[in-house]
Amino acid sequence: MKSILIIGMGRFGRHLCRNLSVLGNQIMIVDEKEENLEEMLPYVVSAKIGDCTNEAVLGSLGIDNFDLCFVCIGTNFQSSLEITSLAKEMGARYVVSKANRDIHAKFLLRNGADEVIYPDRDIAEKMAVRYSANHVFDYIELTDEFSIYEIPPLAEWVDKSLKELSIRNRYHISILGTKEGEQAKLMPPADYVIRRDEHLMVIGRKEDVDKILRQIP
Repeated sequence: MKSILIIGMGRFGRHLCRNLSVLGNQIMIVDEKEENLEEMLPYVVSAKIGDCTNEAVLGSLGIDNFDLCFVCIGTNFQSSLEITSLAKEMGARYVVSKANRDIHAKFLLRNGADEVIYPDRDIAEKMAVRYSANHVFDYIELTDEFSIYEIPPLAEWVDKSLKELSIRNRYHISILGTKEGEQAKLMPPADYVIRRDEHLMVIGRKEDVDKILRQIP
């Protein structure tokens, strides 16, 4: 459990808040508009109306007491930059700022952000991979080289164990888990037998996964 400050309750900030709350974190939220805070009250321990570009407002939050500070302002880059810089000057331990463009990210990193996230770009990339490739049900990019894919099993894999198939040696991928509906099982043992109606969560290089996908009718 971590103590987290989220500045900016736009669409992304609200989604972030809900998910962090479900994971058991203690959250404080801040926004200029009271109506943006009201629906989030069940998920947080504290909410405050205020403009965080104002040093007095930001200083009143005790920003150095939080494990993480998220600056989720996407519509006003100048405000995002000012808040990021002020937060770091006031002792914020780790600042994660939202960016929409590469040039914004560069300025945020130069002015105190420990990390910059591109939620819109990341979602667009994920959707592009998912919908341009047949049989990819989900996708997570880890590095430029490796990603995690949710794919169906090849016909010749069904009713055979992982040990019997020797998938890592033959196909150069590793199976991280299986998924049937919303039920996922991670790290299956070597004697696990693959079923026809389940999906496999695999990690590998794009070219190796593509070779597998081309074998699926």
